[in-house]
Amino acid sequence: MKSPRLQVVVLAARCVGHAQPAQHLGEACQAALTGTYAVGLTLAADAALAQRVSLCAVGTLAARGETLQVSLGEGPCVQALNQRAPMLADDLDDADTVRQWPFYAEQARAHGIRAVFALPVLSGPGPAQQSGLVLSLYRDRPGPIPAADLHLAQDHADAAELLLLATPPPSEEDLAHAWLLPAEAVVHQAVGMISYRHAVSISQALALLRAHAHTRGTDLATLAHAVVHEHLTLPDLSGPPASGPPPQ
Repeated sequence: MKSPRLQVVVLAARCVGHAQPAQHLGEACQAALTGTYAVGLTLAADAALAQRVSLCAVGTLAARGETLQVSLGEGPCVQALNQRAPMLADDLDDADTVRQWPFYAEQARAHGIRAVFALPVLSGPGPAQQSGLVLSLYRDRPGPIPAADLHLAQDHADAAELLLLATPPPSEEDLAHAWLLPAEAVVHQAVGMISYRHAVSISQALALLRAHAHTRGTDLATLAHAVVHEHLTLPDLSGPPASGPPPQ
């Protein structure tokens, strides 16, 4: 990582020592912005969000927007990770803006999200930069983000990287509970179970879960709950979708 600016160091230092430093940083970011936004902070091992931790979700729109991207595997956060560049979607009604993730845009609008701004943190020299940390801003009205807000949000995103370096990594128990949004904890469990049962990678297991959720017309958390708590076994990757949980 390049040498951080003083403002970034100060932001991170204010959060170190808090019981939930990422949540505190997200709340500080929300308070510092001149506009009204919900703030989400995501740590992802890959652009498919197969291995992902929700570090914070400040505001209802953030919780909805973050969960939708995990459920659908598409959205501004995914695109920002893929392209290793900010994704500024200032109008989710604009066809050109959302052409790479139309399903996400449709469902996000249904939940009151009209604009999303995803800012990845890039680490490493030159083309080898890796992005895995993304700060996302969600807003209930369309329109471009002011330059001042964009600058402030990027400072908080960079401060989040310093926080991750300064705090111990989450344990497996943390990943399954405190560090995940409630709806995503069961998804995390289901993906692990599917990966084991089908002898596939985590990314493939998440893709299978997403495919069957889409086929059934249900959300990812509901199907994941059936896998974990109702003993639902999904068919092989090449097989037809399951019709429902087996008889109890």
